[in-house]
This record gives sequence, C-alpha cells and structure tokens, in this order.
Amino acid sequence: MKILVTGGAGFIGSAVVRLAIARGHQVVNLDALTYAACLENVAEAAKSPNYAFEQADIRDRAALDRIFDAHRPDAVMHLAAESHVDRSIDGPGDFIETNITGTFNMLEAARKHWVQAGKPDGFRFHHISTDEVYGSLPADPEVMFTEETSYDPRSPYSASKAASDHLVRAWAETYGLPVVLTNCSNNYGPYHFPEKLIPVVILNALAGKALPIYGDGSNIRDWLYVEDHADALLLVLQKGALGRSYNIGGENERTNLELVQTLCAILDDKRPRTDGKPYADQITFVTDRPGHDARYAIDPSRIRDELGWQPSVTVEEGLAKTVQWYLDNEAWWRPLQTRHGVGQRLGKGE
Repeated sequence: MKILVTGGAGFIGSAVVRLAIARGHQVVNLDALTYAACLENVAEAAKSPNYAFEQADIRDRAALDRIFDAHRPDAVMHLAAESHVDRSIDGPGDFIETNITGTFNMLEAARKHWVQAGKPDGFRFHHISTDEVYGSLPADPEVMFTEETSYDPRSPYSASKAASDHLVRAWAETYGLPVVLTNCSNNYGPYHFPEKLIPVVILNALAGKALPIYGDGSNIRDWLYVEDHADALLLVLQKGALGRSYNIGGENERTNLELVQTLCAILDDKRPRTDGKPYADQITFVTDRPGHDARYAIDPSRIRDELGWQPSVTVEEGLAKTVQWYLDNEAWWRPLQTRHGVGQRLGKGE
C-alpha cells in the first residue's frame, strides 16, 4: 500500500512513518517542516526505497494537487496539525489556518484524486484527531469518552480539531469520500518535541531546573505510548469500518503530579543527582493554564472489540523506555531547545 502521511516529520507522524516502512508499505511523507518537525525523526526510514519526502504546507492547495498527481497514493493518513494547546492560546490564527483550512484543502485534494482514479474501493482518508474535542470529564472513573460523546472543545486547539473532524464527516456524507477517524489520548515516547510535559520534565530535571506543574497537579490524563498509537492507526487504516470513528487510549490515567513523580523516580534510578537528593525536590507549582480541562479518559472498547487492539505497555514501562531514550539521544534534543518558544512559559492568555 502506498500511504500519503501528512505531518510525517512530527512526533506521532514520524512514528507512523517508521512503522509503515518497517511493515513494507510505501510512504510519502508530506511535511511543511514547521518549528516542531524534525527530519531526523525519520532518518532511518528515509534510507528505504519505499520512502519519499515532499516539503509542502497543507494550506497550499496547488502543492497538494501536485503531490497527489505525482504519487497517486492508495490511502491518506492526515496528521499534520498545530498541536500545542499553550501556543493556541497565544496565537490561535495558525491553528485555524492549518487545522481547519488545511484539512479542507486535504479533503478536496484527496477527493479530486479519488474521483480521477475511478473511486477505488480500497481508498481511505484516515483523519487523526484528539480526545480534547470532547471537553473535560468529572473525576468519576466510571465516566469516560466514547465515540458517542458530544463535542465540547475548550481551547483554540481543541476547537480547531473539532472543526476538522466535522469537515471530514461532512465530506463523507456529502461526497461519499471513504473516511475513517480516530481520536487519541495524550501521546508520549521517543522523539517527543521538547515543549510538552514529559520531555520538559525529563530535560529540566537533567539540567537542574524547576519541574513546572500547572495548578495543583490534579488534572488527569490518559497516557498512550506513541508506538502503540502508530500500531493502532495503521490497524484502523487497513481494517477499520468505513465512516467509523475509533477512540484510542492507553488505559493509563494519571494525575499530572503522579506522572511527574513517576518520572522523577525513574530518573533517580537511571541518572541520580550528583548531590544525592531526589529529583522530586525540583517540582514547582505554577499558575494554571486558562481553561485547563480537569480530566481526559478514553473508553477504548470499540477498537479493542472490533479490531483486537490494545496497548502493549503500561505507563510505567513506557515512561522508563522514554526516559532512557532521552538519556541516550542528547544529540537529537539538544538542538531543538533553541527553537522558538521552547523552554518558555506559553499560554498565559495575556
């Protein structure tokens, strides 16, 4: 199968590219190479004759038409998006243009290609989204996001992703475009850009800096190892029911404080502080993010029951693998720390 992956130099996209190439698929990686992208994420995959790269912005419809015409993919996995909630609070315009208008352009370019190819039965447009479109949950562990949960986005980021989900469903209903959708919980793992919570904590800890936790640290997230997510995404692309959406979760709920404390304990074991003190001493509580959702939790019953997928690692196992990866790959993350906004407190809403 030849798969066009948008955002394939980003965190989740690159995991998809690496896995797809490893499984023998042909991959066309379409990426604009914005601040959060890094071609080193796919350096090994790029050695394969089955890999091709196209630098293009999904806001550029003419470029998309050219790429579809040149490569004629059998399927699309659309991951390209602005994704950092804090940046969406400070500068929502990029999120509207990329996540909404960019998705519109992708849908139209894919529809044109699909029609010109004779509407092949096997073609799929797989739209990859987030659980943040559902809003916030109460603390009750019995209440979780399902595929039927009403949308209730709370940030410019989640609102833009909700809009893109609606566009994809509309193109399926109106034009018959064969689509599948997935909404995932918080990802973590190798190649995670160092502005998100887990890499921030790891790298700040190693540098002897404060480990910032928003509010009182009680916000709960469901954590999904990125390589498990990539496996689920390829499974949905190949075996998901047409027009169906699937929620992908790690079944690993933790408060932010619990998560950071776990990371500190792993670092205490793998790279002890020279002064013998615990990394948890560096934890600092900072002013909360505006509109910070209290809890996300995904019910993954549909993807488990219909497609047989489940996560392969617990959050403790995945975090240990992630910490070790950052310890072993300073040459990857060190240059990224100089990029715009990295290491700065964003999203204050001022």
